Amino acid sequence: MRGNPYERFKHKELILRDELAIDRTMLANERTVLAYLRGALTLLIAGITFLNFFDTGMLLYIGILCIPLGLAIGIFGVFRYRKMDKSIRIVRESLSREEEIQKRAEQMDQGERATRTHHP
Repeated sequence: MRGNPYERFKHKELILRDELAIDRTMLANERTVLAYLRGALTLLIAGITFLNFFDTGMLLYIGILCIPLGLAIGIFGVFRYRKMDKSIRIVRESLSREEEIQKRAEQMDQGERATRTHHP
C-alpha cells in the first residue's frame, strides 16, 4: 500500500461511509491473520500426528514437511498482518489529522468573521 489511498479525494468528500470502510478493512485484516494462524496450526497438528503414527513411508516425510511449513505460514501471516495494520493506521491517522486541521481552520475563519462584525 503506497501512500494514502484517500489523497485523491478532497477532505470534504470523506464521510462516515469512508470511516466505516477503514473499520471494515481493519476487521478483514484481523480475519486474514486468523485464517493464516488456523492454517498454520492445522499443518503443525497434522505434521505431529503423522510423525507419531507413521514410522516409515511417504506420510512420515509429509509430517516432517508439514511442521516447518506450518511455522513458516504462521510467521508470514503475522508479518503480513503487522504490515497491513501499520498501513491502515497511517491512513486513519492522516484522516484524523486532516479533520482536526479543517476544524481549526473553520474555527479561525469564524473567529475572524466575529472580529470583523464587532470592529467596523
